[in-house]
Amino acid sequence: MFRVIPVDDEFALLSSFDMQLERLGHEGEPLLSVSAVLEDPKKLIDYAATQVTFEPVHGPAGGYPGVRAPAPLDYVGKLVRRLSPSIERAFGLKQVKLARAECSFSIVTLPPEQLAPLQRIPHTDTDDPLQFAILHYLCGPEMGGTAFYRHKATRFEAITSERRSSYEAIRDRELASMRDDAGYITGDNGFFEQIGTTSAAVDKVVVYRSHLLHSGQIPPDLPLVADPRRGRLTANIFVSYRPL
Repeated sequence: MFRVIPVDDEFALLSSFDMQLERLGHEGEPLLSVSAVLEDPKKLIDYAATQVTFEPVHGPAGGYPGVRAPAPLDYVGKLVRRLSPSIERAFGLKQVKLARAECSFSIVTLPPEQLAPLQRIPHTDTDDPLQFAILHYLCGPEMGGTAFYRHKATRFEAITSERRSSYEAIRDRELASMRDDAGYITGDNGFFEQIGTTSAAVDKVVVYRSHLLHSGQIPPDLPLVADPRRGRLTANIFVSYRPL
């Protein structure tokens, strides 16, 4: 993960947030959506376009299929502190404390034909039930949102530490039989079924547990450019809690 860096710009938050809570799939995991959070999201987009350097973060085995750069500490700290009480309520967290928050700007740039097998299917970020993804879209709906999935063979929607070994054993066998020209997953396929989606919109934020199977919805005509003003720019914050 990239470290966050401090800046002088305050990236002011709106005085109030419009939030919605829904539940996904058979396991009923929450998905918290916030329609807008910044007074002027263009400031954050301009920062990404002019103040940081994006670098590839994927390798032969997979990883995020694009480039990333550090996000400003002022923005990250304010947004996390503001959202944390709502996250604790929405996800039923009790007797916990905020332990860590990490953030980077991200842009999808890898062409479908260059994807590693693991990049062609839904993924999880961790099996820790106390880690959450705060996904801040800094692009429009034409860039594609995020989808959540159920693994057909196991019926798992979240991959916990207890489930990981059995899930990965089956998943690896499935990957061995996957077509080499399979691109980004955009809906149901032979191994996964979609259980929910959320669309992108400039300044929209969604929050979900990082152990949910999920994937970006990457349109076939997406401009795969590392330009924050033209590409699929998001800010990806990972927040971890620990028991008191």
